[in-house]
Amino acid sequence: MRRLLRLVTEKWYWFLLGAVVCGEAAVFLFFGENSYIAVHDNLDLFMGHFMAMKHSGTFFARNATVPILGGITRDYLSSEFSLYNILFYLLPPFAAYLCGYFLKILIAAGFVYLLAKDVYERAGGWERYRPIAVVCGLIYGLLPLFPAYGIAFASIPLVVFLLRRIYRGEAPWNGGKSGRGWLVSCLFLFFYPLLSYFSYFGIFILGYLVLAILILWVRDGFLWKKEKRGWRAVSGRLVIALVVLSAGYIVFEYRLFGQMLLSDVVTMRSTMAEDNFTAGQIVKTVWEVFSQAIFHAQPSHTRFLLPLCLLFFAYRVICFWREGKPGRILTDSFCLVLYFIVGNCLVYGFYYWGSLRELFETLIPPLEGFQFNRTVFFNPFLWYAALFLLVKYLYDKRKKWFGNLLLLVSLAVVVLTPAVYNDFYYTCYYQAYRLVKGVEVENLNYREFFSQELFDGIKEEIGYDGEYSIAYGMHPSVLSYNGISTLDGYLGFYPQEYKEAFGAMIRPATERVEEWDTYFWDWGARAYIFSGSGENTWNAVRTMQVSDDTLCIDADMFRELGGKYLFSRIEIGNAGELGFTLIGAYSGDGSPYTVYVYGNEG
Repeated sequence: MRRLLRLVTEKWYWFLLGAVVCGEAAVFLFFGENSYIAVHDNLDLFMGHFMAMKHSGTFFARNATVPILGGITRDYLSSEFSLYNILFYLLPPFAAYLCGYFLKILIAAGFVYLLAKDVYERAGGWERYRPIAVVCGLIYGLLPLFPAYGIAFASIPLVVFLLRRIYRGEAPWNGGKSGRGWLVSCLFLFFYPLLSYFSYFGIFILGYLVLAILILWVRDGFLWKKEKRGWRAVSGRLVIALVVLSAGYIVFEYRLFGQMLLSDVVTMRSTMAEDNFTAGQIVKTVWEVFSQAIFHAQPSHTRFLLPLCLLFFAYRVICFWREGKPGRILTDSFCLVLYFIVGNCLVYGFYYWGSLRELFETLIPPLEGFQFNRTVFFNPFLWYAALFLLVKYLYDKRKKWFGNLLLLVSLAVVVLTPAVYNDFYYTCYYQAYRLVKGVEVENLNYREFFSQELFDGIKEEIGYDGEYSIAYGMHPSVLSYNGISTLDGYLGFYPQEYKEAFGAMIRPATERVEEWDTYFWDWGARAYIFSGSGENTWNAVRTMQVSDDTLCIDADMFRELGGKYLFSRIEIGNAGELGFTLIGAYSGDGSPYTVYVYGNEG
């Protein structure tokens, strides 16, 4: 017993990692599909895409059509050569989602550990800093980040590790031994895009790598010149790494590059309107993204880590001035990480400066409509790199207990912050609410949102055979998930021609409600059926109440686009006028929906 207690005390960080992962796994396995999973840009988006490809057998297909948005080319959807996407091909959807969730945690913890060991092992302090690496990696893995790209977030430390090894001429597993092993590191780097995503991470990693090559060239050049060894050339190994990583992204995301560089189809991105901010608005935006972040890349830092880091930064600056070393403010590792974070926030803010954005699109035409402000997607990793360095400082000052306390508080803050993608928090909260209050919450759990058994019964009842349909009162992804072809959908990249045709179908609604007109024509990623009253009719709620049961669409355009069925949570008051016939109203045990199915009389 004493030996076990000693082991737990000495290796507490490993037990903490295991307890947290097993605890979360137990919750999700216990509740299963009754877990509360984030809908926004998650169940309403990628889950529908994955299942539409799976139902239509187009996951790996070439020159194939996926039955969403009236039938789009498979190349508009994300690559099959992505670890996260492959999970949905191999496993049932909910199992794939959970697999991706826990892979994100384990990958983040493992690669933060690997990177920290690579940085500190040579200095001889690795054993002392191991607990910090394990806990910071765990916290980073638990962050409520964009689920579809959670693994891409988690793998950022891996690409840094590989590039460090390549720069030093080392293989991934034999640090300190230079030779041809760096070619093996390059091979690993080539396959890195399996974990990443070019549009959100890859293009910026390549940009940061170019910047690093230039900085190291200048730094090493001055060092060599100081030692009277001449001027050192650019690191050839990093240049090769740049080429290898670029090739990896092109190979594994060949569909994206084909559409960007080889397709002459005009897409709806060409008509997306972007905000043009004033100087004051840009400053406000920079501060907001620094202090609060965006929900897709949420480091949950506002309440604790942000003030902690700002206080420590002020302390470091004061110490450097007192020591007569003000230059250290520009070279200290912790300060550099904060500058990096601020730099990413500045890029985010200046993206909304119209003239700068137009210059970017003029210089690089294939990236027209590309959001280069996604540099903030790297800030979650940087915030917890800052936490690592802060706690390391406390360890070095023999305040290990205080450093460990900060780690535990940071962990608790992340787990208990009700961020958009904190599925664990909402599952626990809503299930506890149901148990204590004895009533159902308005939010829908995974099983209720998709209501697979109900839709299977509907399809069998109406003899559904792949006909195109639209959804009203629910997200179109609900239909896609259940194997129903849709004219509507959610996608940020599809032909402008279809946007105009779909816009003609929903014109009766957009002409009545200015908000919908702006929402669709200035953006258009959500090609949805809008209400004529201005109410949001697709929120995933248990009770669907609207003030107007009129369906505002051009029924002739619906037929021209090939539509046959309307699946609605709202009983349509003008169905006859539009030429629709009510086939039936369907409900089922375990589903909050009553689905009214209408058929096209024409």
